[in-house]
Amino acid sequence: MTRKVAILDMYAFPLEVPLEDAALLNDLKKRVKEQHRQWLSIEASKGEDWYVDRFARNTPFLDHFAAYAKSKQLKGMIRKGIPPALRPKVWLASSGAAKKRSTAPRSYYNDLIEAVENRVTPATRQIDQDLPRTFPTHPWLDSKEGQQSLRRILVAYSFRDSRVGYCQGMNFITALLLLAMRSEEDAFWMLAVLLEDVLHSDTYSDNLYGCHIEQRVFKDLMRQRSPRLAAHFHDIGFDVSLVTTEWFLCLFSKSLPSETTMRIWDVLFNEGASIIFTVALSLFQTREDHLLCARNVGEALRILHDATPRLYNPDTVLKAAFEGLGMMTSYTIAKHREKQGVVVAAELQQKLRQSTTTCDIGSRLCGATVL
Repeated sequence: MTRKVAILDMYAFPLEVPLEDAALLNDLKKRVKEQHRQWLSIEASKGEDWYVDRFARNTPFLDHFAAYAKSKQLKGMIRKGIPPALRPKVWLASSGAAKKRSTAPRSYYNDLIEAVENRVTPATRQIDQDLPRTFPTHPWLDSKEGQQSLRRILVAYSFRDSRVGYCQGMNFITALLLLAMRSEEDAFWMLAVLLEDVLHSDTYSDNLYGCHIEQRVFKDLMRQRSPRLAAHFHDIGFDVSLVTTEWFLCLFSKSLPSETTMRIWDVLFNEGASIIFTVALSLFQTREDHLLCARNVGEALRILHDATPRLYNPDTVLKAAFEGLGMMTSYTIAKHREKQGVVVAAELQQKLRQSTTTCDIGSRLCGATVL
């Protein structure tokens, strides 16, 4: 029987893991401290916020080459990991959240909270149902204070964008944003920029239009990049969206360890949503030999579900993604989205027509005279 030990990860999630995993987690903490020293060293030579102007628009032409060099250096540093202590300000700058917040009144978030207090909608009712099951093992997120903070952000955003409102999955993302940003208002703006600018629009809409597109794009990419796996999954009747829908809607927050998820988000907020496709494909490819032996859907699911929670080393995950696949460009993803958007729109329209026809028939039957 494998001996297990109790340990807290870097974001205070309590874990009970084998000794080898505990050693990995302790080693990760040491490496993060070293990363922090490296970032501070560069700050000491270039200035505390040397990277902030990298994300400013309208860079003067004469500064183009200096800005490019800084951009390239920063991109490499971010891919190696942003130290948790510096994540809030780097994310705010790299994602565009700071710029988005600067266009709103200073009191916007507090005014929004006050305006929606005590209002009840289908979104607020669903949020209240989901709060207790959002990382219930985390001591702060499961506390009254943590749940109230999480609720305020989710409710506020549901009124900011009533077209999206609230969708399950947003609660897990927002919970991790709260832990990373350590500020409720900063977490709110990170959620706003994520849903409005970083991810595909309509990912969390009522009909999940954007999510359906992303799933079709992913299947396209799998057929191109992993044809053997795609063919095998077809043979055993395994639809990868059984796994990947949660990966995309929760951005790995429910599937991967917290620091591994945060490292993926480091790249997400700097380079865009293509990292989600890159990592997702890599997770399949690194288990290709095992998955090709899966005889049915249950076995394929078990292989993936057993592996992902123990990926405590983010360097290994990202190295496999970048070196095994290479970062897919935003242009590539955009072209696939364009193609699949037409298909998904047609499918949703067909379902709507079928639903309308069914309702019309039901109305006529209900109104018919019984002889």
